[in-house]
Amino acid sequence: MNPQVTNVVIMLGMMQVTKKIPFDDPLWLNGTRAAYVLSNLIIIGLYFFVGRSIKQKNDLTTLKYVEPAPPMSGEEPKLTTTTIAAYDQTKLKAAYKSVLMGVGMMAVMHLYFKYTNPLVIQSIIPVKSAFEAQLVQIHIFGKPAIGDLKRPWKAGGGLMEQLQGGGGGGDAKSDKGAIQEVEMSGRGGAKEE
Repeated sequence: MNPQVTNVVIMLGMMQVTKKIPFDDPLWLNGTRAAYVLSNLIIIGLYFFVGRSIKQKNDLTTLKYVEPAPPMSGEEPKLTTTTIAAYDQTKLKAAYKSVLMGVGMMAVMHLYFKYTNPLVIQSIIPVKSAFEAQLVQIHIFGKPAIGDLKRPWKAGGGLMEQLQGGGGGGDAKSDKGAIQEVEMSGRGGAKEE
C-alpha cells in the first residue's frame, strides 16, 4: 500500500483514539509528551547510524543527474555531478532539517497554542516515514539501490499526485539523453564535492 495512503489511515484512526485520551490528567499528558520525545530520539538515532554507514562506505562512484528548474522560475534545468556519498550526505542533512522543523512546529502548536492531540499522531507517522526513507532502506536494511531506491530519488509528490498515479514532473533525471541535452546546451557542469 502507498505510504501516503497508510499515513492518512493512521492519522484518521489516531484522531479517533485521541478523542478518548484524558489529556486533563497530568499522567496521560506527560506520557504523551514522553512518547513524542522518544519517537524523535529514535528518528535521530536512526539517522545517526545512517550517517555512520555513509562515512564507512564512502562510495565515491560518480553520480550525474539533471536537476529540474524550480517551478515558474524561468531557469533552465541544471546538470549536477557528484558522488553517491555526497548525494547521500545531502539527503541526510535534509532529513535532519525536516525532523528539526517538525519538532519546532510541534513545540509552537503544543506549548503556545496548547494543542495536545497532534503529539500522538506525530509520535507515530514521522517514525514510520523515517523507516520507509530511501537512506534507511539502503544503509540500515541493506537493500540494493535499484528500482525506487536508485539514485537520484524521486521527489516525494503530494498525496493527490500519488493517488492520481502521477510520478511528478519535477524529478531529477539521470538518463543519458537528459544529461547529454544539458551538456550540449552548455547549461551544466556544476560539480559538488
